[in-house]
Order: sequence, then structure tokens, then C-alpha cells
Amino acid sequence: MLEAMILLVCACILVSGVLAMVLENLLAAIVSGGLASLFAALSFLLLAAPDVAMAEAAIGSGLATFIFLYALRKTGYGKDGG
Repeated sequence: MLEAMILLVCACILVSGVLAMVLENLLAAIVSGGLASLFAALSFLLLAAPDVAMAEAAIGSGLATFIFLYALRKTGYGKDGG
């Protein structure tokens, strides 16, 4: 059962990573990249590495996504149709 859950989470990582690369909308791509990182944290948790999972969730998913969204807002992307 655990192997099936790990395979499902890994498939979700791949799908959200590919979505982050092919999406035209930058906001959706950033969210999809953060989701891939969140799925990676979940896989670390399933593999009994809670310390690595917490670091991945905090830095990889939380902080990196926040910095990308902040940079996107500061550049004014989407305000004038661009």
C-alpha cells in the first residue's frame, strides 16, 4: 500500500513539474512549481524523513513560491495585458 502511495505522489510530482514548464500563464506555472515541491515534501514524509520533508515544505514550497510571486508582482506582469 505504501509503495502505491509513493508512486502516486511521484506521478503527481512529474505532472505538476511538466505543467510548470508548459503553462503559458506565469502565475499558474509558479503555483504548479510550488505544488511539485509540496508533493516532494509529501514523498519525503512517506519515506520516513520528516526533517527533510519540513525543510522542503518550508523552503522549497513556501519560501521559493513566495519569492517568485513577489517578483512577479513587482514586475507588474499582467497589469497591462502582458
